[in-house]
Amino acid sequence: MALLLGACATTSQPGGSLYRQFGENEGLTALVDDLLARFADDPRIAPKFANTNIPRFRRLFVEHLCKVLDGPCTYTGDDMREVHTGLDISEAQFNAVVEHLIDAMQARGIPRTAQNRLIARLAPMRKDIIYR
Repeated sequence: MALLLGACATTSQPGGSLYRQFGENEGLTALVDDLLARFADDPRIAPKFANTNIPRFRRLFVEHLCKVLDGPCTYTGDDMREVHTGLDISEAQFNAVVEHLIDAMQARGIPRTAQNRLIARLAPMRKDIIYR
């Protein structure tokens, strides 16, 4: 998985900004809504959200993706290490989230090159998320 994510880092960016390729704020919100539904239906992931304020999480997740995609957003949440400390997210759970992200992006028709660029930008955060 890490090799795949690393290989994506050099993909070119045809068709405009990443933020635009993801449908700007409206597209990111729809993507996050799709992801939240997938997470809720996945017994590997759903328990990690048992005590989560979902409306707040949704808002911050959209902000975070917008910032990562060079959109005109300010991320107002905490850093990834702080957010995930105490959650003890396993590598399997992390990989399940990545699988859902890929499936949701494909379902939304996001260009593969844009998908790869997002994953490449998110991949370095792995170390701040698992086993915290």
